[in-house]
Amino acid sequence: MFDRALNAALQRPLKSMAGVMVRRGWRADQVTWVGFALGLLAVPLIALGHAPWALLAMALNRLADGLDGAIARLTQPTDRGAFLDISLDFLFYASIPLAFALADPANNALAAAVLIYSFIGTAGTFLAFAVLAAKRGLSSTAYPGKGFYYLGGLTESFETLLVFTLMCLWPTWFAALAYGFAALCALTTVTRIVAGIRTFKPD
Repeated sequence: MFDRALNAALQRPLKSMAGVMVRRGWRADQVTWVGFALGLLAVPLIALGHAPWALLAMALNRLADGLDGAIARLTQPTDRGAFLDISLDFLFYASIPLAFALADPANNALAAAVLIYSFIGTAGTFLAFAVLAAKRGLSSTAYPGKGFYYLGGLTESFETLLVFTLMCLWPTWFAALAYGFAALCALTTVTRIVAGIRTFKPD
């Protein structure tokens, strides 16, 4: 919901940092993989009971996620880069509920399963819309710099990271936060299905 405004605010500093990295020989795909690896460090930290420290791993992951796109725009964006970016993003997002389930299966496993299921709804509708939008030659005016059509919603990257942050700061609240956010994800899924039905009417 807030991703568009946040992306606009961060565009200039990310471009400056990306320029330095390009001059030092970094490529966008390299940053994508490094960011993914850093993000996955949150899993053992959470599972072993050090959830607040996982915030650093998640912050580095999100920084890399912004930098890889900025680097691509300064060099040469590729379909492979866009594919890696979104694929590894979804794997990272799903890893955090899994980590809380590993940390406390008795109290967290069901809530984690529900949350991951809700992520399937948001991710599936997002990607399905993007595929058909590309087929019809549609482009997003809200996110023109992305590698494919970005369909917004109530729960986007900012909201997801916000709830992950709350979970890490107050791990005992995980189940309540997971169920609440899963409900918001369900609303996003419904709105995207409605958008798809309206957009992809039969010719």
